[in-house]
Amino acid sequence: MQRPRIVALSLLFLLLSSVKASETLQLNPQNPHYFLFRGKPTVLITSGEHYGAVINLDFDYVAYLNELARHHLNLTRTWVGSYLEQRKDFDPAKSPYAIDRNTLAPESARFIAPWQRTSSGKFDLSKWNPQYFARLTDFLREASQRGIVVELGLFCAYYDDDLWNIAPLNAKNNINGVGTRSRKQAYTMADKTLLATQDTLVRKIVQETQAFDNVYYEICNEPYWGEVTPAWQRHISGVIAAAQAGTQKPHLISQNVRRSSKKIADPDPNISLFNFHYSRPPDAVVLNYAFNRPIGMNETGFDGQADATYRIQGWDFLMAGGALYNNLDFSFAAAGNESGNFSYADHTPGGGSLALRVQLGILHDFFDQLDFTRMAPNPNVIAGGIPQGATARALAEPGRQYAIYIHHGHVHNDAKPQYTVDEAPQSLRLRLHLPPGSYKASWIDTRTGHTIKEELFNSIKELDSPTYSEDIALRVFRAK
Repeated sequence: MQRPRIVALSLLFLLLSSVKASETLQLNPQNPHYFLFRGKPTVLITSGEHYGAVINLDFDYVAYLNELARHHLNLTRTWVGSYLEQRKDFDPAKSPYAIDRNTLAPESARFIAPWQRTSSGKFDLSKWNPQYFARLTDFLREASQRGIVVELGLFCAYYDDDLWNIAPLNAKNNINGVGTRSRKQAYTMADKTLLATQDTLVRKIVQETQAFDNVYYEICNEPYWGEVTPAWQRHISGVIAAAQAGTQKPHLISQNVRRSSKKIADPDPNISLFNFHYSRPPDAVVLNYAFNRPIGMNETGFDGQADATYRIQGWDFLMAGGALYNNLDFSFAAAGNESGNFSYADHTPGGGSLALRVQLGILHDFFDQLDFTRMAPNPNVIAGGIPQGATARALAEPGRQYAIYIHHGHVHNDAKPQYTVDEAPQSLRLRLHLPPGSYKASWIDTRTGHTIKEELFNSIKELDSPTYSEDIALRVFRAK
């Protein structure tokens, strides 16, 4: 059964059409580790498709966005057309991983780019494609109607020569002679003609999307591959900032820092959001929390296909103090499977399912019941009782509200899949260190969202959990 927010889209659009620029997705002024969206403190959580929703004409993005909204998921990534893939790029005969029906690999005639094609099939980088921008803005409008924020990925590293050879910005594929150097110089300051074309694209994307409140820009996906230089990334962030100069509330700019975790040494002042891939355990949050900016994990994978793996990674990242989690969901595919019902093969490098989307919606609902902008990571709340091999996270506003999460997932670097989850039944006696007062504790099943045990207690106390497996969450509020 669909939620009322999907049924009443027409009414919702009328409301959103009056949204003022002051309500554009921003850092939360009360706590800039989180977002403020349409006047509401926000975390961004999703399980989304492989980033080809706009550039692949065979992809029905309305059906896709309906599926996200149905589960209270409020984020998607999409790329603007400077990069695409081919089916052979993920050929199982050549790689242990393969992506069937990859949305980023449209059929040649079904790829729509920001530039017009000529009769030769090449692109004219001096002419914009109005059909593309109509599709892009319609996608943003449909997402806006459903309260979904869109991460617009401007560029992506060219991982090998095959990917560079099909790119519109390669001279082989345009009539303008742009992009004559190797892929390793595509994202540097060396090729001035290519750089000027990239700048023009960025300014056009910003211009076309400036009126939307549900957008932020990511400079480059996985710049740590393919010789992407820090100077080029700072240049592009400067182009975005300059293109937004004078606007009341400019859109946020995101930087994809690296795989796993890293302490950022010299943050670009134009960057408001730092995104990581595969940050499990979520050390990226711990290492960079002092920057007072949202930390995100905007891609998962390469840890098998079990729902528990990616549910736990989402909970673990947000409960460590993160603000954004995007599971890469391979159950979305083009031409008939946009609702997330594709049965992907065993060689697929990740997971995703209806059940997982339900579970990540429960994570979102859990945060909605917290006044989380007043909370911060606080491991000292937990005085003991965590079983060996388990991990515990705590967010706290001392004396008022607490959120605690315990899971039994583990990273193993010596074999694949790297992430395994202990499925054995568990119970624990959790010792909490709280200020004097009366409190109410609620144990939450992360798979159903049901409260499975409640009790009232005073101050420091040992709480006996219900029997659970894989993970469990706990909310503690001061009793009225």
